[in-house]
Parts: sequence; structure tokens; C-alpha cells
Amino acid sequence: MSWLALNGRVIIVTGGSSGIGQSIVENLLVNEAIVINFDLKENSAIQDENYFFYPTDVSNKKQVDQQVNQVFDKFRRIDGLVNNAGIALPGMLVNPDGSGKHQLTEEMFDRSIDVNQKSVFLMSQAVASKMIKNKSGVIINMSTESAHEGSIGQGFYVGTKGAINSMTVTWSKELGKHNIRVLAVAPGIMEETALRSAAYEETLAFVRGTTVEKLRQNYQKATSIPLGRAGKLSEVAEVVSFYLSDHASYVSGIITNIAGGKSRG
Repeated sequence: MSWLALNGRVIIVTGGSSGIGQSIVENLLVNEAIVINFDLKENSAIQDENYFFYPTDVSNKKQVDQQVNQVFDKFRRIDGLVNNAGIALPGMLVNPDGSGKHQLTEEMFDRSIDVNQKSVFLMSQAVASKMIKNKSGVIINMSTESAHEGSIGQGFYVGTKGAINSMTVTWSKELGKHNIRVLAVAPGIMEETALRSAAYEETLAFVRGTTVEKLRQNYQKATSIPLGRAGKLSEVAEVVSFYLSDHASYVSGIITNIAGGKSRG
């Protein structure tokens, strides 16, 4: 048995096929949990007898309800939910040159809300209704350290994460009487993931008045981080697994920065 005693716990992770989500899935599997990945595409590299993939558009209520019901029917319990699925669509509010290039759009807003915020509501509602039956459960929402201090060119991303922070604290108050804990973890500057595409970096560099090369150098130098380096995906996964365990049984209603000491100060 692992020290976290997650053996046999049934945990759903959204967006578990890549990036932080994949790291969380892998860490939970090491700790012998039963992990169900809700994502659009499967990662065939994840091979474990306790791993299950349920193709799901987590912004679609019908799909979410159907897949959560299937998980509950199969295992008769859901012990944990990690709302990790998310997208970052960078852009500026107004481009002063009037061209509209690299400017935020209504379509980007709607997509950001659907994936980053609506999915958290849909998944949490569907799963919490099952957790209440067993009077036990943990819901962890993925936020970002920049939701507290803002991030140039990331208005929609940090905006949706700020909303998630508020929903987290509110739902912890609502669900506490059912022995369900609700928390959020907020990574800061992390090692590179698939989110940093060429188009993403080009837009972010433009909005911040720099070059892609200098943008990358700033990530690598991490001068704004007291610990002096970017975080590892595994370091986020370790915290998530801990919060899902009974070792954190009196921890609820908080947002934990995993950012190497970086803050507004």
C-alpha cells in the first residue's frame, strides 16, 4: 500500500492525456488509485490495469452526465475528481494599431468559458451528486497563480481561473456537511507543455512587447520566482495526490499556490 493510502480509490481526472493532467494520472497510478481519464483524445503511452479512458467533451452536459453515470455504475463510487481540463487563448483587449491582430474575440471568450469554467461546473455537479450518496469525496480544481495577480495577454485564462477560485470556496461551504472537500491548486510558471505552441508564444510575445526568444529566456531564467526555477509537472501532481488522500482530511476551501514563492510581493 502507498503511503497516501489511495489504493483502490476511484478518481476522475479531466484532460488527463497530456501536460499536468497526464502527470497527475501517472502519479495517482503509482499510488495504486483507479484512475479514469475524461479527455477528447487518449494517450496510448499510459498503460496500467487501473487506468481507464472515457472519451468526453467536458463542456457538453449530456456527455458529462452519461460518462459519470457509467463510472458510478461500474465502480459504485467516485472518491475524487480533478478538474484539470483547460485551454489558454492569449490576446490583448485592444490592439492600439487598430488592426485587430492578436486581439481577444467573442469566439475566444466563449471557448475559454466552455472549457475552463463551464466544464468545472458540469463535472463537479455530476460527480458531487454521486459523492453525496456515499457521504465522502474530494474535488480539486486546477487554477493558476496568475489569477491572483493578473498576467498580460491572458485576460480570458486568468479570468476563468479567478471564477474557479470563487466557485471552489463556495462549493466547499455547500458540500462540507456531506463530508466532501473542495480545493484548488494554482500552478505558477511551469516547465514547458503542449499549451506553449508556436502561435501561443507569438501572440504572447507580441502583446508583451517582446520577442519569442526573449519570452522563452524569461521562462528559463525565472527571475521573478524566489526558488529561481520553473516548476515541474510532477510537483503539481504530488500536491494533488496528497490533497486527494486522507492525510489532508481537514483541508478544504483553499487555493494553494504551487509557484516557487512567486506572488504579487
